Amino acid sequence: MAGTARLANEAWEALFRAQATIAREFEAADIWGDLLPREYGVLYALSTAPDGLRITDLIDDVLLTQAGVSRLVARLEQRGLVVRGDDPDDGRACRLRLTAEGEAVQRQVGAEHARHITRAMTRALDRSQLETLRDLSTALLEGSHP
Repeated sequence: MAGTARLANEAWEALFRAQATIAREFEAADIWGDLLPREYGVLYALSTAPDGLRITDLIDDVLLTQAGVSRLVARLEQRGLVVRGDDPDDGRACRLRLTAEGEAVQRQVGAEHARHITRAMTRALDRSQLETLRDLSTALLEGSHP
């Protein structure tokens, strides 16, 4: 058991450091235009949800607090990138959707971000390793939900 605990901790440390290092590289990249990386994260999440998302859905997706997501969404609304609309499933809630300008910004920044991700991930990993990393990461995510 002691060997497994040590290996689990070493694996976690390696995964954490790799993610943090690459995330810092992405944040420093000159691809975001006038967006913050977290703002792009919201635009990306909304781009995958044609019916829009509630703020509570975004909290889980972008890993911020409700107050943080609310402030971020307010900034994106002021810039005309997202809009609030009625939630047909809950009259008390609203759904956030991308505006046409928000869709265009997400596509433009997203294309450059995807190229940057590809360069970063393929510098040290081949196709087989990328598939293994994807599968292992997916298994970790699935195992984290009781």
